[in-house]
Amino acid sequence: MEIFHHLIGIINPIAIGLYVVSILVVVIFTILENRNPVKTISWVLVLILLPVIGFIFFIFFGQNLRKEKIIARKGLRNHENLSRLAHAQITQITEGEKFTSAEIEEKRSLISLLLNNSNAVVTIGNQIDILNNGIPTFEAIFAELKKAKQFIHLEYYIFSEDIIGRKVKKLLKEKAAEGIEIRLIVDDVGSWQLKKDFFEEMWASNIQVYSFLQVRFPAFTSKVNYRNHRKIIIVDGQIGFLGGINIADRYLHGSEKLGIWRDTHLRLEGDAVNTLQTIFLTDWFFVCQTELSNPKYFPTKPPTGNKLVQIVASGPDTDWPGIMMGIFQAVASAKKYVYIATPYFMPSEGVLMALKTAAMGNIDVRILIPEKSDAFITHLSSHSFIREMLDANVKFYFYQKGFLHSKVMIVDDIVSMVGSANMDFRSFEQNFEVSAFVFDKETALELRRTFEEDLTDSRLIISEDWMNRSKKEKIKESFARLVSPLL
Repeated sequence: MEIFHHLIGIINPIAIGLYVVSILVVVIFTILENRNPVKTISWVLVLILLPVIGFIFFIFFGQNLRKEKIIARKGLRNHENLSRLAHAQITQITEGEKFTSAEIEEKRSLISLLLNNSNAVVTIGNQIDILNNGIPTFEAIFAELKKAKQFIHLEYYIFSEDIIGRKVKKLLKEKAAEGIEIRLIVDDVGSWQLKKDFFEEMWASNIQVYSFLQVRFPAFTSKVNYRNHRKIIIVDGQIGFLGGINIADRYLHGSEKLGIWRDTHLRLEGDAVNTLQTIFLTDWFFVCQTELSNPKYFPTKPPTGNKLVQIVASGPDTDWPGIMMGIFQAVASAKKYVYIATPYFMPSEGVLMALKTAAMGNIDVRILIPEKSDAFITHLSSHSFIREMLDANVKFYFYQKGFLHSKVMIVDDIVSMVGSANMDFRSFEQNFEVSAFVFDKETALELRRTFEEDLTDSRLIISEDWMNRSKKEKIKESFARLVSPLL
């Protein structure tokens, strides 16, 4: 017994010493990576104050893959063609080529930025239909899927095998039986509930389906943080869809806890669909190592409208956080107003400062977030930003008619952004996202009208009332803000 206690006395200091060394190594590693200082400080504090939990969290959530470019685009023909076109357009703009209207000309710097940071080619002659909420969105999607003659490409963060999911699956199987090529990418975490039987049934029906960045232990540790949050459909290269709506019943019927889900989607027709197709095919190459560059996937399209659109993709595979930079530039160059609807509000320091600077410069800045949320920590963290926004004259609203899930920005009756990206760290820096930047007065005015209608179902946050909240709430929000960059 004495020998046993003696051994324990020796092992304990060794184990503690090894653990301390491990924590120090992780802390040094985190600092030397030159990450965002907020994230670095958060990780260091968590590792020191909660050593065991913090170490486990770091193993699962703390690894940074952006530098490693987990999707290598270099050498892909579609991407190289897009890059060449983008660089040609950069040259034309640099040499002074004018845009069609004075309003769009004023946003030249934003257009140039998106070309430079994302190869977001400028497409004109597009038609856009704004789809508010699940019912009109799925009606439009089903109408186009039924008309498919050659191929259907789908990419979703969440594909639920519920009522709407089974209806989509049934229609896809019917189209596959007609000889239509069908390819589906689902995010492995977002669609974790899909069983093996689902994939086997789809493949048996001649539908190619893959999970994006599969999470399997121990590979889980380096991949759980980088999710494909995109929602994309392309039909025959002619029609495209993108926005915030996943394939799940809650977008149609709401949920018991949160009520109806308020969301926004876009139906696109025109050359912007080619850019959307390139994004999908790049992701397709990643999941199955098959490059599709047949011209049939990029059909020539006559102009169907007059909308100027840039499709921006961002994620760990890009050199720059393109969507975040686009938001920053749009806000910084605003002359009248900036309206933002987002389910989560945890902006980067740059975007936060741009919003506060605009509001203090007498730009009408309004931000709409949900009163109730599906993410507890994220919701508390969002609340922690409100006081400083109110102090800077930003108008903050809580949407009360259900759960606001729209990801929309409107600036100056000319610039609109609709897509999958939330106004938070994860969408800006970690997730694979896609958003449409639209330079068109008609589109901006329609989205503005909808935004203002949503405000009638919301309550304006009054600074004095917000300051009078309980200390307990303020402490919870501050702690959530501290840990939110890690989640």
